[in-house]
Amino acid sequence: MARFRRAALALAGAAALILATAACGGGNDSGSDTNAKVTLSYAIWDKNQVPSMQQLASAFTRENPNITVDVQLTPWETYWTKLKAAATGGAAPDVFWMNGPNFQLYAANGVLAPLGDFDPNNYPKSLVDLYTLDGKHYGLPKDFDTVGLWYNKALFDAAGVKYPDDTWTWETVKAAAGKLTDKAKGRYAIAANLSSAQEYHYNTVYQAGGYVISPDGKTSGYADPATVQGLKFWTDLIAAGQSPDLKTMTDTAPINLFESGKTAMYYGGSWDAAEFTANSYTKSKVDVAVLPKGVKRATIIHGLANTISAKSPHQAQAWKFVQFLGSQQAAQVEAKAGVIPAFTGTQQAWVQAHPELHLQAFLDELAYAVPYPVSRNTAAWNELETTYLTPAWNQQEDVSSAAGKLASAMNDALAKE
Repeated sequence: MARFRRAALALAGAAALILATAACGGGNDSGSDTNAKVTLSYAIWDKNQVPSMQQLASAFTRENPNITVDVQLTPWETYWTKLKAAATGGAAPDVFWMNGPNFQLYAANGVLAPLGDFDPNNYPKSLVDLYTLDGKHYGLPKDFDTVGLWYNKALFDAAGVKYPDDTWTWETVKAAAGKLTDKAKGRYAIAANLSSAQEYHYNTVYQAGGYVISPDGKTSGYADPATVQGLKFWTDLIAAGQSPDLKTMTDTAPINLFESGKTAMYYGGSWDAAEFTANSYTKSKVDVAVLPKGVKRATIIHGLANTISAKSPHQAQAWKFVQFLGSQQAAQVEAKAGVIPAFTGTQQAWVQAHPELHLQAFLDELAYAVPYPVSRNTAAWNELETTYLTPAWNQQEDVSSAAGKLASAMNDALAKE
């Protein structure tokens, strides 16, 4: 579920473009009776995390007997549609999961309650910043993920190529790609995916010194020459025949190509550890390294946050629960459940869950992680990315030209926010 969630991140905001402005309420509100017996609704979307979330809900109730938590699962496919309808009607869950692409839309429309005081040093700064708007914190980081270079050791061995490590650069990738490609066997070095920006071109854009959106969220970075170089990293692989064409990657998802031995490398997230160790083909064949260096090092970081409905009648209790979810105690439960907890210093339990893999690589990248690029209506220009970059990935248009058109369209979309 985690992999699907991340692949679809950029489109999630489309389900919540129209939100009614909710009444203001604060996560540090102390107006409600904290001694009253209440039940908090807690909305999540990942069925694989239901057991750990229920475990945390029970642990919280043991410490706070007057507060019961009802964990409510809504599948990703309908989560945002249901949340939009509930928020519009003033009946959003008391506490619910939030992601980066949708955050500003919900916060700016008054759906989320500002949080009370917490120590931001307990979480990666990039995640705290991701859920901050106009100087106010609206989400307490729950977990995070970065992107690494997964590789098939068996295919590397067969091609006589040394395994990736932290000395790899873009040039190393290109040199290895030539040796790892065997068209006679229908095998490619890598699949230059377009549909998952978090795992692919967002990383290389920032590694090239470019940017997707300006820090103030008002201007596209796609016309920047450095950004274009970050895009060309992928289109050059397709042009060289070292990646399948876009049609092939549309027919068969790049992760499935990797899991069937059709590609030797895969730019994938930390969440893929659970997937690859469960897959009968990859579980004994893969490992992971930090992303290769471009002009500089960079990886996209994203993570979920727990947020409070501004219209919850139980503000004080909801804030108490969110604080518990963001605690070291909760983080230890999350790590055992297969996600990287956001609470600083608790991530090693996740690493140690799969000692056969070099999962430390994902943590080593924190020093140069770049927050997932967002604005107040991220979905609008996410859709434009696919529209304007597809001709470049299909080798039908020069990358610079396609990126320039995208920048213009994206700037128009941003001007309407």
